[in-house]
Amino acid sequence: MHGGPTTAVVRGPAGESMVLLSGELPEVLTEQAVTELLDLAAAILDAQELSLFHTCLQTLRRNGMSAGRRVEVGGAVLTVYEG
Repeated sequence: MHGGPTTAVVRGPAGESMVLLSGELPEVLTEQAVTELLDLAAAILDAQELSLFHTCLQTLRRNGMSAGRRVEVGGAVLTVYEG
């Protein structure tokens, strides 16, 4: 992924899925980056979660990926944090 390799896909204390990235937040989320994220996420997400994650990533591609961006699809929320 542009900006640095993906570090991990984990479950938080409440069972929520988190994708942790290292490096700077890319301005543009490329199709290759989406594919890499989906491949990594497939290790921990079930089929329904993976489908929702893909839809959220596609929405981020259309609307831009900036810190604080929040995308909600079918009750799933994807929030981009930078820290």
